[in-house]
Amino acid sequence: MDVQLALDLVLQYGWNATAYQILNPGMEHWFSPRGDAVVGFVRHYGVRVAAGAPVCPTGRLADVVREFEGDAPGRVCYFGAEERLIEALPCGRSHTAIVLGAQPAWNPADWSDMIGGHASLRAQLHRARNKGVRVERWDNADATAHPSLQRCLQQWLSTRGLPPLHFLVEPQTLTRLFDRMVFVARRGEEVIGFLVASPVPLRRGWLIEQNVRGPSAPNGTAELLIDAAVRAMADAGSAYVTLGLSPISRHAPLRDEANPPWLRTVLTAVRAWGRRFYNFEGLDDFKAKFHAPRWETVYAVANESAMSVRTLFATAAAFAGENPLRTLLKGMRRHH
Repeated sequence: MDVQLALDLVLQYGWNATAYQILNPGMEHWFSPRGDAVVGFVRHYGVRVAAGAPVCPTGRLADVVREFEGDAPGRVCYFGAEERLIEALPCGRSHTAIVLGAQPAWNPADWSDMIGGHASLRAQLHRARNKGVRVERWDNADATAHPSLQRCLQQWLSTRGLPPLHFLVEPQTLTRLFDRMVFVARRGEEVIGFLVASPVPLRRGWLIEQNVRGPSAPNGTAELLIDAAVRAMADAGSAYVTLGLSPISRHAPLRDEANPPWLRTVLTAVRAWGRRFYNFEGLDDFKAKFHAPRWETVYAVANESAMSVRTLFATAAAFAGENPLRTLLKGMRRHH
């Protein structure tokens, strides 16, 4: 029941790139007394960690934030917020914001010209095609919990440096496809990869939420999946597509100026020493190769005067689904 109500509101008011992700497994939902707003969140260490900004009419955003926080017993952090929430809140007084990174964005109508102008990208696409890879869109009824897709997902997860993460990187989307689009890469009859795109309704756009590549997928498969998906979006008249957040991205506007010095030091260390578990730099480079005309800053916003260590720890726990130190220990065991 809650999921259907949340879905209806997302389709009516979803503007943040992460709006559709509040429908993923593991999310709690808070609804406004008026019934015109929803927030998807998880709870850790006394903090409600919300997935992006509240989903609501634009003119109600500040009021909905007050209503949600008034109902919350402790701190709140909006992880993955964008400029619209920053503009609606008095950051520096009741709230504080830090820059998490940036997300590349395109108008799908311009995609074909972008590909045509970059020989290295065309070569990647040709390489996959020459290896016999073909991409097709699957009907959601066929894709839902399909064993070949699930097998490919499990193979991909087994290669990650950490155990499966959740929240805004939830891997289990195939049981809740709803209005999503699914593109599947095959070589012969073997499924070697798939892509899941989630709608961003108010922007007539899409978030490429998952791009999964199996162990037998040749180089260029991930690029071929993205290319097929964005071309389909262009054909459908979509106006916006993003590959989603690149954490600690070098492309984030005002990255160095926005965060306090201690946090910049921490994030630099995470980027350098966390590579064995999560390749931030590699992800940033992969997304940058598509030559986005703009990168949108992505924030974490908390209802406190300065971002606390407790709030940052709680957001890490949102992704880990547990104490993040325990997840790191599990990741270290994977390497031995």
